[in-house]
Amino acid sequence: MNYFPADRYFAYLTSPAIANMPDKENVVILQPMGAIEQHGAHLPLIVDAAISIGVLARALAKLDSAISAYALPPLYYGKSNEHNDFAGTITLRSQTMLAVLTDIAESVYRAGFRKLALMNSHGGQPQILEIVARDLHEKYPDFIIFPLFTWRVPNVAKDLLTAKELELGIHAGDAETSLMLALLPEQVQMDKAVTEYPYGLPENSLLSMESANPFAWVMRDLTRSGVLGDAKAATKEKGEQILDSLVDGWVQLIEDMYKFEQPKAYGDHLL
Repeated sequence: MNYFPADRYFAYLTSPAIANMPDKENVVILQPMGAIEQHGAHLPLIVDAAISIGVLARALAKLDSAISAYALPPLYYGKSNEHNDFAGTITLRSQTMLAVLTDIAESVYRAGFRKLALMNSHGGQPQILEIVARDLHEKYPDFIIFPLFTWRVPNVAKDLLTAKELELGIHAGDAETSLMLALLPEQVQMDKAVTEYPYGLPENSLLSMESANPFAWVMRDLTRSGVLGDAKAATKEKGEQILDSLVDGWVQLIEDMYKFEQPKAYGDHLL
């Protein structure tokens, strides 16, 4: 699996190099994170972390050398209690993850950096990142924290997946399996891939799993296999296309964060 470029890896820097780094208020520090949780019988536990690492490593390699950005060591564990009924899942409590991310962020701040991107590929924890980002920015007004989800950059998944898969294939389905065939093909067991969609979802309702009006669920409510989606439809070719588009999206996003300035309210803008 492709890892971070050595010159973009925070842990390879020395303490004096960090202390003397120029323009630290604009340097983008990125915390890739995922989860160690079940992804059916055909995928390894590392899927979400592998996606964060794989996308960010390639994005940093393509990034303009004039843009200062560094990857922190990956945070492999996340809040995965929705998968607790399936063997192998390792989860942090919400309070633990809030504390860990806060401690990491405050360490970054003490080192003089003022831009931190939380790059998450696990769908079970975006809300925690948003809480951390808001609370820390309130405490440190000059600290800009970006709570981000890997898949929310422009990408071609919508052009390659069926409408049903786009709506319901949210875990170990076509998209994640295809991407893993591009990232870690030797760890994918396609002979064990299955197709399973949730049964009994409300019809003609404003309520759904992950809409603006969701209901609380855990995986045992929705799937027997641990898969939500059509893993059998996955191909390496689709995965490579999705990966390339995610990488390009993250190159642009890192550039945007590097140039970003916190908006300020001025009285003379009142109408």
